[in-house]
Amino acid sequence: MSGQLTGPLAGLKVVELAGLGPAPFCAMLLADLGADVTCVDRAAWVGTSEPMDVLRRGRRSIAVDLKHDRAAETVLRLVERADVFLEGFRPGVAERLGVGPQPCRDRNPALIYGRMTGWGQDGPLASVAGHDINYIAVAGALQPIGRAGEPPVPPLNLLGDFGGGGMLLALGVLAALQERAVSGLGQVVDAAMVDGASLLLTMLHDQRHIGMWSERRADNYIDTAAPYYDTYETSDGQYVAVGAIEPQFWSELLRLLDLDPAELPDQEDKDKWPAMKRRFADIFASRTRDAWCEIFDGADACVTPVLAPNEVAAYPHMTARRAMITVGDRVLPAPAPRFSRSDPAHPSRPPRPGQHSVHVLAGAGFSEDEINDLLSSGAVAGDDGGSPAHIRNTP
Repeated sequence: MSGQLTGPLAGLKVVELAGLGPAPFCAMLLADLGADVTCVDRAAWVGTSEPMDVLRRGRRSIAVDLKHDRAAETVLRLVERADVFLEGFRPGVAERLGVGPQPCRDRNPALIYGRMTGWGQDGPLASVAGHDINYIAVAGALQPIGRAGEPPVPPLNLLGDFGGGGMLLALGVLAALQERAVSGLGQVVDAAMVDGASLLLTMLHDQRHIGMWSERRADNYIDTAAPYYDTYETSDGQYVAVGAIEPQFWSELLRLLDLDPAELPDQEDKDKWPAMKRRFADIFASRTRDAWCEIFDGADACVTPVLAPNEVAAYPHMTARRAMITVGDRVLPAPAPRFSRSDPAHPSRPPRPGQHSVHVLAGAGFSEDEINDLLSSGAVAGDDGGSPAHIRNTP
């Protein structure tokens, strides 16, 4: 990674302990928006030919053997100059490695220490293994997803790992930074995927309390029960998504389907929903997906194609928004949201493990002798392609 960092988070220094899923996603979001993110990779990964992990884009990488007796001091030296520290280990692991909240904040009282776990730092399940599906199951987010008479359907790993995990941690870090601007002090951010997934259900819980939500799966207006909120197969085996909830959108949907409202039951007649869904299914099955897209193009009927991920970049709206970009040799989602004055730079490709080890150490104030000693001891591994003196004199 080279050049001047730009974006609304330019100047923010982040140290991240390498991990999987939500914590790297949080670090990616911060890097996308201009933060200077240094990833502490595993020394054993240097020289490996692992596939490019796109969640690592926009970083620098230093490779450290976290079990080496000099590793903790090395990481703590990096922390001294950081604003944010991120880790995604199970509770207690960072402490055993010597880089838990207390030693980090002893070195840097203004540090924001971000922790990403599935169950949180305390509670009966805190130390138990789990994955996205487990966290969203306990949070109540999995049970409502699926069709009537069928098991719940895991929504990939979007609700736990990324929406309820990485994004929640990013929000917590930014909130803590705002508080630090007032207090001058850092703090620990405990972001748990089970909490985040639960938080995403706030509106559903409210609708339960006022009698607008049935506990039965596929018995509600946005969970595949209603004819105006579902997907329908087209004649070419593709699908369209229909979300015509409001009466005016429902009317436009009927008009473009060439249906007479006077001959149909009321939109909210739940007893008639199954029959209406069958009728809609027959109609949508009569044309291809692209043909329906032409019919509904520009109309306020809330009908869109269901695109596969490999189709997104070519979709006209996404193209116009430049929503997909090329990083390295891969087409990926662009940084978001957009900013009127401080747009971030194009993300750099993910680094090789240890690609910037010497550069990072030099920038953190390590002397040339210290750097050579860490490299020779095996506490740090490097793939920089230059000597400490050369790296130190490189802009």
